[in-house]
Amino acid sequence: MIRRTRPKMCYKEPSMEEDDFEDLPKEEGAEDEEEEEDAEEEEDAWQPEAVAPKRPRKAAPAPKKPAEKKPAVRKPAKPRAPREPKPRAPRKVAEKRPRAPRGKKKEAAALEQEAAGGEEAGGIAGDAAAPHLPVNVKEERLSFRVPESGPSQEFPSNQQSLPVKKEEPEDDFTFGEPVAKKLKTSEAPQGRPLRQPKAGKGLPYDLQMNWDPIQVLSEMTQVERWVCANMVDLFREENTIPFMVRYRKELINHMDADGVREVQLVLEDLCAVSKKSQSISQTLNKEGVLTSEIQEMLKNCRTQDDLEHVYAPYKKGSKLSKARRAKQLGLEPASIALLQDPQKLNLHAYVNPQSEGLTTLEEVATGVAQIVADTIAKDKETLAFVRSLCERNQVTLHSCVSKTALKEQQQPMGERKGKPKDIDKFHLYCDFTSNVQRIQHHQTLAINRGESLKILTVKVNIPDRVKSEFCRWCVNVRWRPNGYASNELMKILNDAVEDSYKRLIQPLLCRGYRSTLTASAEKESIAMFVRNLRQRLLVCPVRGRPIMGVDPGFRHGCKLAILSPTSQILHTDVVYLHQGGGAREADKLRFLMMKYSCQTIAIGNGTACRETEEFFAGLIAKKFFLPLDVSYCIINEAGASIYSVSPEAVKEMPDLDPNIRSAVSIGRRVQDPLAELVKIEPKHIGIGTYQHDVSQTALKAALDSVVEECVSFVGVDINICSETLMRHVAGLNAGRARSIAEWREKNGPFLNREQLKLVKGLGPKSFQQCAGFIRINPENLQSCSRAEADPAAVPPEKAPPKRGKGKAPSTGTARPNPLDQTCIHPESYCIAMRFLQHIDGRVEDTGRPELRQRVEGSVRRLGLEPLAKTLDTTPETLQLIVDGLTQPSGFDIRQGFEQADFKRGIVSMGDLRPGVVLTGRVENTALFGAFVDIGVGRSGLIHKSSITLEKLPADLRRRSLALGPGERVEVRVINVDAQRGRIGLDLIRLLR
Repeated sequence: MIRRTRPKMCYKEPSMEEDDFEDLPKEEGAEDEEEEEDAEEEEDAWQPEAVAPKRPRKAAPAPKKPAEKKPAVRKPAKPRAPREPKPRAPRKVAEKRPRAPRGKKKEAAALEQEAAGGEEAGGIAGDAAAPHLPVNVKEERLSFRVPESGPSQEFPSNQQSLPVKKEEPEDDFTFGEPVAKKLKTSEAPQGRPLRQPKAGKGLPYDLQMNWDPIQVLSEMTQVERWVCANMVDLFREENTIPFMVRYRKELINHMDADGVREVQLVLEDLCAVSKKSQSISQTLNKEGVLTSEIQEMLKNCRTQDDLEHVYAPYKKGSKLSKARRAKQLGLEPASIALLQDPQKLNLHAYVNPQSEGLTTLEEVATGVAQIVADTIAKDKETLAFVRSLCERNQVTLHSCVSKTALKEQQQPMGERKGKPKDIDKFHLYCDFTSNVQRIQHHQTLAINRGESLKILTVKVNIPDRVKSEFCRWCVNVRWRPNGYASNELMKILNDAVEDSYKRLIQPLLCRGYRSTLTASAEKESIAMFVRNLRQRLLVCPVRGRPIMGVDPGFRHGCKLAILSPTSQILHTDVVYLHQGGGAREADKLRFLMMKYSCQTIAIGNGTACRETEEFFAGLIAKKFFLPLDVSYCIINEAGASIYSVSPEAVKEMPDLDPNIRSAVSIGRRVQDPLAELVKIEPKHIGIGTYQHDVSQTALKAALDSVVEECVSFVGVDINICSETLMRHVAGLNAGRARSIAEWREKNGPFLNREQLKLVKGLGPKSFQQCAGFIRINPENLQSCSRAEADPAAVPPEKAPPKRGKGKAPSTGTARPNPLDQTCIHPESYCIAMRFLQHIDGRVEDTGRPELRQRVEGSVRRLGLEPLAKTLDTTPETLQLIVDGLTQPSGFDIRQGFEQADFKRGIVSMGDLRPGVVLTGRVENTALFGAFVDIGVGRSGLIHKSSITLEKLPADLRRRSLALGPGERVEVRVINVDAQRGRIGLDLIRLLR
């Protein structure tokens, strides 16, 4: 049963939104206690009786009726003193809804307070208290409300008024596609904003700004408002992106990981703006210069640039602005009179020969003009108008060689100090001009790099007609004096407008264009890094065969490491293939390959790679390794040398030389690329371009998030994975991974997921986030039978953590659960068991063909949605269960991804001619094109102008560049520049 209060949740003012109300002045004490009672009663009234326990209420205070005592008489709000040490910002509270027990008196009092306080609230809060347009509230509020007991709690199907979160289907892993923004809720499963929890850890919901963070987030990301509200709540609850994408898909409208990550970054930026705004307010308040006007301007800012524009004149160490100096001289009343009542303005009255800055009439006029110029430059409507003028005109970015670089170039070589500037690298930008709306991202980053090296000088050119139209509009429309003004006063106004544009507004616009272009270029560059890293990590592993890893070299020889099918080191050695002893070393290689039955060679693409490849290709052509059918592949060894001297490598291979460790890493990158590459910092893997020209903090956060996403979606076997790989699972970190590894070493392998709750430091929230991505495969449980036979071998249960509310692990012998090897989350196990009972299946048959036939037959016969209703669940949850039950044991999502190319011969660069058609593999992508390895020792470039839609499959046409590392392509040679080592290619088609 669910208790309902008739008018409580249904009443809503038609013209206002709940979040838009500002706090009105109230009597202290009584109103706060009444609000707490309202909130508690409202929560309890909308929870099931069986779930929502009665919480202890506070002892009711003395019977006060503040609303009845003085329903319409309120104490006036105290004006906020500018020198108050801690200015108290107005709080936003939810509108008080009338309730049946209170009668009509409180309703009338609340309405009277709202009507009487509107004028005062508007004077305090500025734009935040302005009247709002009517909105359709009922459709978004009432149909989305969920109980406080948690979104994952299940209710009977007849309780339609309390919808709950649904389980999510397994992600389709269509990596690389951008998020489908502005998805219509009528075409996608309807999501529901979560119940707003009480203030606690996580992201703040109320940023104490004059704008709604959810609305601004929706506008900036072009994602629907209800989706943004859900994601804010999910992030506050410390949910990870992989968990949200797979198991909370309906709440985020089926967005992919990149889309969720973009929303998260924008939300963090808004929180940073709010935090900095409050910090600036406190600083200005301590200095005694904070006014209500400045505080409202700070609260209206939405970006860091807006905050800097407001705060710049008040920074410590900066010169006192001209407007502030003029105001200190007492000219502010004159500037106000110039605009509001020019007929009564007498500038001669402000002349004071004894005061510096007021000695002459010209100085007084200049001071008045400076105050007016400052007022114009900080006006929102004026800035919006001038920005609209710039959008309608052609604003260009121009770069040229700096005077410093030219002067250094003219000096003799012996007189140059430091490293000479390489101007030739930037010859494309020595006299470059482009419209700011058409400039490419890689051009922006290249220009920024040249400017930072003091090789280029960059300037934003705004047409002169923008200035003329702006000045005309200011004088005749926006800042036209309210009354007749003499020619002398109009001249002061004209000078103020021109000075405001030239000295304040134009630099602001130029900085805005530069920062916008840089932010957009960095965002696109980081997105390119993210996509390249994801495709590099998700290369299909080569399992079930021994592999020889080769780290090529000239002087110090080629380092060898022969690995078993399970990546165990069988043999290590060094051979000198390029110092005259090739025949002797070839016999040694054949002996090793015959001994360990190794037919696959992985050669690093570093120094001496081309010569080493020629050596092995020659032996294969002579059939030197018969009866073995030997093939080789070229592997990107970026980061291998850094990893070889890292603490992880020393701990894993303490007795090996660092050069041998590099060979081991190269071989393991073929056997399991994901498990090996996570040991290296993502920025060292060699992906993307302009790596050092973007924000390193943003780049590291994005790449670490992608690593976590890939590791989680692939899944890890908790009993055999390394501690380094484990720490990248969603919900885990280095400390928890170490605790899991220690528990595993002490107590043996995990028998089921529930045993993770026994690990120290792994609480209910961490278990919820990581459980669905952890696998326990039966074939890796050699000690399972021994643990079942000896109950004493099972470790004792630990007490449940104090901070968690989860259910304590059950006592008794732990037994394997076949569902633990699937992608089904433990919170859906009960639904999976009901489904198996419905189709007369057994959980022991998970992944077997007979169960797959039963499951697919039932779904095909009854339909997914009717079957989901029968099981009292959602179609998304049922689809996830179907996928988990039908996927074979050891299923890997990387099976459908590209694998390393193995070959037996090579082509030289001298064999290339324009028009020759070749096949190759994309090695790296940049903002201007894709680099393709065609097997000649040098990568060719497919310019992005050659990557057109008609050459791509339909599923890749939505991506920014469409190609990514590891994809096989068919190309045509356009030109060959042997002197510079450059090969131009044209894309023919993408090979699948």
